[in-house]
Amino acid sequence: MKEQIHQVTLNFADGVSRSFDVAAKSTILDAALAADVPLLYQCQSGSCSSCIAQLSEGDAVTRPGASSTLLASEYAAGQRLLCLCQAQSDCTFELGYSSEIGSSVAKEVNAFVDSVERIASNVVRLTLELADGDWLDFRPGQFVQIQVPGFGVVRSYSPSSTQSNLPKLQLLIRLLPGGAMSSYLEERAQAEDVLTLSGPYGAFFLREDKRRAPHIFVAGGTGLAPILSMIDALYQSSGRKPPMLLNFGCATPDALFCLDDIELRQQWLPSLEARICVDREPEPGMHQGSPVSALRESDVSSADTVAYLCGPQPMINAATTRLIELGVNPANIFSELFVASN
Repeated sequence: MKEQIHQVTLNFADGVSRSFDVAAKSTILDAALAADVPLLYQCQSGSCSSCIAQLSEGDAVTRPGASSTLLASEYAAGQRLLCLCQAQSDCTFELGYSSEIGSSVAKEVNAFVDSVERIASNVVRLTLELADGDWLDFRPGQFVQIQVPGFGVVRSYSPSSTQSNLPKLQLLIRLLPGGAMSSYLEERAQAEDVLTLSGPYGAFFLREDKRRAPHIFVAGGTGLAPILSMIDALYQSSGRKPPMLLNFGCATPDALFCLDDIELRQQWLPSLEARICVDREPEPGMHQGSPVSALRESDVSSADTVAYLCGPQPMINAATTRLIELGVNPANIFSELFVASN
């Protein structure tokens, strides 16, 4: 029996549309890549959410037996991960980025270790400098992958700096006992070491078409890194700055970091409000509880509010639910799972 074929149309944010055929048992991402459609993707296993899209017409389901990072509420609202998605009819998807973003190709570059600075009980700031002739075109929020010297593994990190800081690149890295990158940074890293990077990757980045809308940032742990990059990009942009709220949290005060950097940005940006959150032993001026619990009804006063969430999965799930309750359009909530690797 001949396998059924469906037509899938992808609408990019810049008005470009691409249509292609998909076999019923093939994933939409695989068919799109075979048709040279410029999509953002990375893991191809449903764990990074880079290939997320909004189903607007037709029927498409997650491949039987596959698991993904999508919440049940997000799936019910029409969000799909194209790497796991199979078309059940002709269907149309809306993409939250323009066609030229997906067409940018990740590349490999070399960078020298400039410094390794411990900035909290379990966090270091790694500063790199790209080798002469190498360059990275990344958007605030995207991530790079680093080959860990001597361990034969790759780790992913979002720069806390912006492209305007190049050739310098700053990363915030959580230290884990026995972790590959942690062991390298604590025991072996030296200035002028050469690291191999590739990127950029990811669909989590500052949306240019939403720069004037009120912004809410929710960050847990080293999920602060891409958020700082986004805030700096907004500061560096021309024109009026939007209202911004940053809720940043860690378990205890000794685990917090970059508080001086956040305070400095508040001096630069009068429209930026920051709430520092800890689960236990709060110091004066800190909110006791998660960055999600620090969200208030008054924080969402505009239907155009856009939110960026970065941290562990439970925080992202809770923040998404809470922001929707407060009136944020689910289509304006962007998130990136940020966890340390062993």
